[in-house]
Amino acid sequence: MNNYLLDSFAILRFIQKEPGDEPVKAILEEVRTGKACAMLNVINMGEVIYTVQRRFGLQFKLDVVMNINRLGIVILPVPNDLVFRAAELKARFAMSYADTFAVASALEHDATLVTGDPEFRQVEHLVKILWI
Repeated sequence: MNNYLLDSFAILRFIQKEPGDEPVKAILEEVRTGKACAMLNVINMGEVIYTVQRRFGLQFKLDVVMNINRLGIVILPVPNDLVFRAAELKARFAMSYADTFAVASALEHDATLVTGDPEFRQVEHLVKILWI
C-alpha cells in the first residue's frame, strides 16, 4: 500500500480545482479503492482551515472539513516526539514551522510528501516528494 502525506498546498489545489490537482485526485482514488493511505498532519489541516475560511467564508470551511473526513484522509495528531523532530528540522532548514510538520510526519510514516511548495526543495534528500 502506498502512503502519502498531503501538504496543505496539495489540499488547497484540490479544493480550488487549480493546476496540480490531478495527482491529488489520483491519490484519493487510490484511497477509495484501498490501494493507498492519504494522511494530513493536524497542523497542516489548520493551515487549510484558516486559508479556506479567509478566502471563502465559514460555511465553505465547514464543508471542506467534512469532505476531508469523507474522502478518507487520515488526520495525524502531533505527539511530543513529532514536535521535537519538526523543531529540529526548523533549526536546520529555512522553511515554515508548519511545513516542518509535514516533513516530520512523512518521515514518521514512511510516506511520500505531496506538494508543489518550492520551500520543500531543500529537504528532497530527506523525504520522497511527489511534486504537483
